Amino acid sequence: MTEVRDEPFAWPRQPAASWDVLLELLVHGAMPRSELAERLGLSRPTMTRLTRGLVDAGVLVEAETELRTALGRPSELLRVVPEAGHFLGVKLTGDHLYAVVTDLTATVVDALDEPLTSTDVASVLAQTVAAVERLRGRRPRVMALGVTLAGSLTRADGPAVVVKSAFLRWADVPLEQLLVDATGLPTVVENDVQALTAAEHWFGAGAGLDSLAVVTVGAGIGCGIVVHGRLVRGAHGLPGQLGHVRVDPTGPLCGLGHHGCAAAYLMTDALLGALVDTAGARPTFDEALARVRAGDPAAVAAFDRAGYALGVVVGTVANVVDPQKVILTGEGLPTHEVAAARFHDGLAATYAADPARLVVDVQPFDFGEWARSAAALAIRSVVEGTD
Repeated sequence: MTEVRDEPFAWPRQPAASWDVLLELLVHGAMPRSELAERLGLSRPTMTRLTRGLVDAGVLVEAETELRTALGRPSELLRVVPEAGHFLGVKLTGDHLYAVVTDLTATVVDALDEPLTSTDVASVLAQTVAAVERLRGRRPRVMALGVTLAGSLTRADGPAVVVKSAFLRWADVPLEQLLVDATGLPTVVENDVQALTAAEHWFGAGAGLDSLAVVTVGAGIGCGIVVHGRLVRGAHGLPGQLGHVRVDPTGPLCGLGHHGCAAAYLMTDALLGALVDTAGARPTFDEALARVRAGDPAAVAAFDRAGYALGVVVGTVANVVDPQKVILTGEGLPTHEVAAARFHDGLAATYAADPARLVVDVQPFDFGEWARSAAALAIRSVVEGTD
């Protein structure tokens, strides 16, 4: 296996409170020291000392002045320096590897993707390390690595262990420690939906919100939740499970033998399985979409059922969490587009409050976004002082 031997780039050591300052600026944008001090409950002299260290380290810069209040004087703003550090993110699917490099603001500055040559653990590890080496060679200020995949993980004994990943057919793989040993980089491994939720909360459509739910739709149905400004983590390393919310007790069976749950209508495999022709041929997702847009009755009916199920899923999580916003995303997002009316029917039939009160933010998606969220995870690990 190719190993990356260079020491990771690191900022000079800072007081712990400095990272609270950096976090405020990452999530909420540029602001003056006086406003930072008020938000964090710190004295002006303490704020001056903390920010001076970050400016000297090249992490922050004193930018233009801005009038923040009608009666006040213009204030000099502090901004994050995006190129102060780079962060690697890798998303593993059952057959593909997506990798990106982002700057400190989670903006992608480099990327690659390639099919997996095998799902064998040793092979995936070697291919991931090789991708990391190529990208790190082009971006020498890499500070940390984040890796995401669909599945359940545990940190009971320290570094994350992949308990189960159905798409990769893995069980009990100590992936985080394997990557630390192979790359020499501080590394964090996380469930992909949890990582995406964290990225949206810091750098995306949910930046700065106190409560948030992210629902993803595609090969699976995922859910991530933020409450009181913190990502909710289950007791057993499992992501949110919404695929088996009951839509119709007389409906078709899902893969686990449940009648009429959301997965039986909404997961890509189930949706396309409902459109197999008389010769047994299954359409691709794009072909199925084309049939819907052309008015094919069978395709319209299948996507309408899926849209309604998606509305039930969103309504269910909104009932439980009462979030400020539900972000809807994932590779199966076109289902919402072509079945918007039935989505709203499912939402109205499920959500206990007035659906007009619920903010549903539909976010465009591609697989590179999964890798970006892994890099955002690496940023969080550095700023929050975890590894």
